[in-house]
Amino acid sequence: MDQTLCEKVDQLLCEKIITRTLRVAIIGLGYVGLPLATAFAEAGFRVVGIDVDHEKIVRANRGESYIPDISSSILQKFIDTNFLHFTSDFAALDEVDAISICVPTPLGKTREPDISYIISAIKHVRTHLHSGQLIVLESTTYPGTTNEIVLPELESTGLKVGVDFFLAFSPERIDPGNSDFAIRNTPKIVGGVTPICTELAISFYGAAIEQIVPASSTQSAEMTKLLENTFRAVNIGLANEFAIICEKLNVNVWEVIDAAATKPYGFMRFFPGPGLGGHCIPVDPHYLSWKLKTLGYTTRFIELAAEINASMPHRVVNKINQALNEQRRCLNGATILILGVAYKGNVGDTRESPALEIIEELMESKAVVIYNDEYAQSITINHRTFRSQPISSGLLRAADCVVIVSDHNYYDIPFVLEEARCIVDTRNMTRGYNDEKIHRL
Repeated sequence: MDQTLCEKVDQLLCEKIITRTLRVAIIGLGYVGLPLATAFAEAGFRVVGIDVDHEKIVRANRGESYIPDISSSILQKFIDTNFLHFTSDFAALDEVDAISICVPTPLGKTREPDISYIISAIKHVRTHLHSGQLIVLESTTYPGTTNEIVLPELESTGLKVGVDFFLAFSPERIDPGNSDFAIRNTPKIVGGVTPICTELAISFYGAAIEQIVPASSTQSAEMTKLLENTFRAVNIGLANEFAIICEKLNVNVWEVIDAAATKPYGFMRFFPGPGLGGHCIPVDPHYLSWKLKTLGYTTRFIELAAEINASMPHRVVNKINQALNEQRRCLNGATILILGVAYKGNVGDTRESPALEIIEELMESKAVVIYNDEYAQSITINHRTFRSQPISSGLLRAADCVVIVSDHNYYDIPFVLEEARCIVDTRNMTRGYNDEKIHRL
């Protein structure tokens, strides 16, 4: 950041960033907030993590990480050196200079944005807002949220943005389980309400993250995040539709994708699957669709992709039914073993996981459902709790159909093939094997 601009804006705040005396608060300690808190602690800042979930606070303060991407040893190191501590008391905001808000933004029952967590967090920030603070919203939301919801709430204190406090939006880009790209080496988008807000946010994040990419406004930064995940959702929808098309034409969709991917330009590989899951891709496009509906425009392309993706769990159940029919069995009374209930491989996150919908529909058909997932030891569906069963020869042989839903690396596919009577593979983990008992998506 230009030193002259620093002097004009808030020399003290800039000096605190440079000297690492800036005090940081992270509100929301989930998959985004805890890694972010750790990243700033690693960069030499003293950080307080705030969450309303008391269990998270207790576990974090005793150095126990509940996020796979953050080891307990790293967490404990920063706690022991007083760079990290955690609390549920928002009064801690009185003592900080910069606040990053990383709270959930789920969808409501009718697929409308639920920004109640953002509103709750901002009300706490408003109560403790003081001159010289930098506030950054990281939670994914619809374009306009920062300026239309957050800014008026904060300025109702009488403090003025760009003069007394500074406000920006910087979308999180966390990919759980990704060993190549973590917070530090993933480029960070930053857009402020004013140019000064942008520059201060760039300086703040630049102290902990390798590359900062400025956006011209908070709206542009908000829209960038939605484009990233809508791009993935739409292309996964296309891959899923191709899987449906190839099945009807008796063509192997996985072979088609591999062949197309040999083109050195103009093609990007996307895969079909049992449905979308996680905290971003199945949710974010709906934020954009909702916003545009308020402006009288229907995002037909996005909604069509969402419709196709949402249909995939049902198609998996149909595939299971077809596989059972070949054994002269029906779903009613059949034992179905689900391999993996996380939304993707090698993580334990079951939010929006298609496995949950698959299990629910199987239960409605009166199938007996059991599952294995070392990353997710228990799940609850319709007030019924299931617990992961250890993989064994007996478990595989007891199942009328084994369904691969999450492509966890620990699954021994040759062993599964040897022991299972019937397999429905939604992730192409049986690639290279030709066996009549394998039924691929």
